[in-house]
Amino acid sequence: MTQTSTGFKREIKLFDAVMLVAGSMIGSGIFIVSADIGRSVGSAGYLLLVWALTGLMTLAGALSYGELTSLMPRAGGQYVYLRESYGPLVAFLYGWTLFLVIQSGTIAAVGVAFARFTGVLVPWFSEDNVLIDLGYIYINETPIHLIFTSVQLLAIASIVLLTLVNQQGVKNGTIIQNIFGSTKLIALFALLGFGLLLGTNPEVIDLNFSNLWDAQSVVLDKETGAITRTTLSGWALMVGIGTAMIGSLFSSDAWNNIGFSGDEIVNPKRTIVLSMAIGTGIVTILYVLINVVYLTILPLQGDPTGTDALTRGLQFASNDRVGTAVAEVIGGAPATIAIAILIMISTFGCNNGVILSAPRVYYAMAKDGLFFPNMAKLNKNGVPGAALAIQCVWASLLCLSGRYSDLLDYVIFAVLLFYILTIAGIFVLRRTMPDAPRPYKAIGYPVLPALYILMATFICVILLIYKPNYSWPGLILVGVGIPVYYLFGNRFRKIEE
Repeated sequence: MTQTSTGFKREIKLFDAVMLVAGSMIGSGIFIVSADIGRSVGSAGYLLLVWALTGLMTLAGALSYGELTSLMPRAGGQYVYLRESYGPLVAFLYGWTLFLVIQSGTIAAVGVAFARFTGVLVPWFSEDNVLIDLGYIYINETPIHLIFTSVQLLAIASIVLLTLVNQQGVKNGTIIQNIFGSTKLIALFALLGFGLLLGTNPEVIDLNFSNLWDAQSVVLDKETGAITRTTLSGWALMVGIGTAMIGSLFSSDAWNNIGFSGDEIVNPKRTIVLSMAIGTGIVTILYVLINVVYLTILPLQGDPTGTDALTRGLQFASNDRVGTAVAEVIGGAPATIAIAILIMISTFGCNNGVILSAPRVYYAMAKDGLFFPNMAKLNKNGVPGAALAIQCVWASLLCLSGRYSDLLDYVIFAVLLFYILTIAGIFVLRRTMPDAPRPYKAIGYPVLPALYILMATFICVILLIYKPNYSWPGLILVGVGIPVYYLFGNRFRKIEE
């Protein structure tokens, strides 16, 4: 019979928590999404503004969110805050979406990114290296090629490895996070230094910064190769900025994951708040500075048919890999390999943080009778072993599906919606729990939390109107959770009893 622990172990200290925040935030996005942002807003000034607004929004969210973490520093984090603010249905919808797509899809996508960049060092890991070919199936007359590649193999292997490490206890997971988190931060600051010392191009700087605020959207017709450039101003510019922030917000996401591990943190009421403030602050500054470096090395505008990184520019970097394009300009093949190693470290550390944190939400749901009862059990090492294992299986299946990136696109709206509800929960709980002890109160209340809500709501409205393919599927996915809650919620409770 498997020995079970009687409770979580408080082993996450401040440094560990900061590395979890920063390490979970920094994945592969900072090396990629600036290309799409560049196409959406078309000027250096607005590119940097998008990243600065993203940083402001993230910091506002983290500083506001801290009140909830100090009020309820328990395993489950955001799930618990939503449950106490709005009841079990809203909390379940969050946990349902988190498990089905948000966290598991992120794990799959980051795992595949790790495997793709490993292919720079070991070419055997390539999406062209098909290990198993099962042919085509058709869904709604759309052909889907069922293949298993060496990239998927490595992605799944990395997810399984990190799951096994985290099964051994939270201390093991934090050791991995500290090593990879601190290494990636040092490497990113080194990239800044080398970029400014070795890659700065006066002609590029003049080109990018002489027309700092000439905003224009750029659309490439993939069939004909034709480029359409449209000048942006007024409302069109606001829409361009709002849609451009999709990528930067997701590159800055996961800052709240530390709250999932509330029962495992030493002095959680202080540590969670501090770690979110420090971690998001470091990442925000780093992201803005890295984009400054990009703009001193690569021209923003480019030609998609260009034969090298300089002629393709930031907008049309090969496969949107801006980081790799910058490395190519700075130092050719050796620098490209160095960037690939940096991204491997970054994605591996990012996945460890997500894999470690998310099962605490499923644990809290199961404790409430809203998920499989086995997920409410801790193994002999004091971690939710069953939740870790089930997460590993589902994320691996998403790797096999090849549709994880589509799923992530679909839930952008849902992620922002749950953040809005969570921050709004500060106002709700101040009314319903006025006398509850709050060691930390949201800085700038009510202005700062309201600012976050307004910014996130604006982006959601933009997505609903101008990016329906991104917003409505996510909304439907959340809505499907309602009948699931009523159909299966009672069954989970009966099984538990």
